[in-house]
Amino acid sequence: MTRTLQGAGLGYRRDLADDFLNLPANSPIAFIEAAPENWLKMGGAARKRFDEAAERLPLALHGLSLSLGGQAPLDTELLAGIKDMMRRYGCTFFSDHLSYCQDLGGHLYDLLPLPFTADSVRHTARRIRQVQDFLGCRISVENTSYYLHSPLAEMNEAEFLNAVAQEADCGIHLDINNIYVNSVNHGLLAPHDFLNTVDMARVDYIHIAGHDDENPQILIDTHGAPVKDNVWDLLAAAYHRMAHIPPTLLERDFNFPPFAELEAEVARIAGIQAAAMQPAAAMKTEYAHAA
Repeated sequence: MTRTLQGAGLGYRRDLADDFLNLPANSPIAFIEAAPENWLKMGGAARKRFDEAAERLPLALHGLSLSLGGQAPLDTELLAGIKDMMRRYGCTFFSDHLSYCQDLGGHLYDLLPLPFTADSVRHTARRIRQVQDFLGCRISVENTSYYLHSPLAEMNEAEFLNAVAQEADCGIHLDINNIYVNSVNHGLLAPHDFLNTVDMARVDYIHIAGHDDENPQILIDTHGAPVKDNVWDLLAAAYHRMAHIPPTLLERDFNFPPFAELEAEVARIAGIQAAAMQPAAAMKTEYAHAA
């Protein structure tokens, strides 16, 4: 049985397993997300807890290693595992990063940026279409944080994201924190300019997370800290540019605080979603001026 994603969610992590299994009925957490690579070969007690959580809450799958923009052949064994996992848990959503993480020699163990070129658009879109044909469903691609900008770029990041999504006819998984981090680190595309450019009609899923700003000139997308105020503001601005409010997930990978603090951040997402759904022209005008 398939279950539709909606509202606000939290990424499933093994360190939080007991908390997920003891969620109160009034928890703001409406769905969970997991990386299929972490669970395809997992068994034992950890897998049992994951299965129980996935029975209670709708599950989104977010891949780490398809290397959509890479040159190495697509991993059909991994794709078969993803397809089976989607069927097993009734998943209706799968996304992966708009990046590459393999070369012809094997895994590179990092998400590396693609050049924002027309050739890269065609190559990546072709591979995304192959993935969609294999899985039998539309997938979404996520804008990533990156720390080296290619001098070959022929367009900006948002234009590249749009072009790939249009050519592949896929969804856009919008990462709000990555927009902010890249804008500070590269100074090439202001956050609101990104939001004004990206094809919001294709955005069907959103991530929000914290980053390391110890060095204000180089922000690091860590997923190990609370969401910063500038990123919260950008999430609200994104919602007010949308005709629909996509399911939105809080990412937290380490430095876990008390679970109540994570629930409070998820509740804040839900509150911003609710506010964005209200017919408040004044608020929309405010964000338009902020852009």
